[in-house]
Amino acid sequence: MKPASAPSALKVQAVLGPAYQVVEFEESTRTAAEAAAAIGCDAAQIAKSLIFRAATSGRAVLAIASGANRVDEKKLGQLIGEKVGRADADFVREKTGFAIGGVPPVGHAGPLPTLIDEGLFAFETIWAAAGTPNAVFRLTPADLLRLTGGTKAAIAR
Repeated sequence: MKPASAPSALKVQAVLGPAYQVVEFEESTRTAAEAAAAIGCDAAQIAKSLIFRAATSGRAVLAIASGANRVDEKKLGQLIGEKVGRADADFVREKTGFAIGGVPPVGHAGPLPTLIDEGLFAFETIWAAAGTPNAVFRLTPADLLRLTGGTKAAIAR
């Protein structure tokens, strides 16, 4: 583990400010399981940022889920008022400025409606992606809620 040096990780660090430290690993943190193994925590403590595409409006929606949970697209759609589907890699990069596997919860190309899995609030400390497939940062669920301006919700299957 070392301090952030990749341009995308440094972008996330700049958004977060000095209260948080983006770190990079030699190994991949692309999936919740990989991130948990690299960090040495439970996969449930990984806050994975998933981008969905709203079916009618075409807008991007950010769902932040515990690494132990899958997002229920029906529940997510009910919460935002329209059906949603998984977004492809090009859509994710266009709407967030980041590639799949490194999408952070903050620092996107524009504001995104954000729903946060209530399962994350069972933990004192969680970890989130920080712009690359091997960069992460530690925070609390309350920090995540504040930083994203998101809404705590029951979005897990």
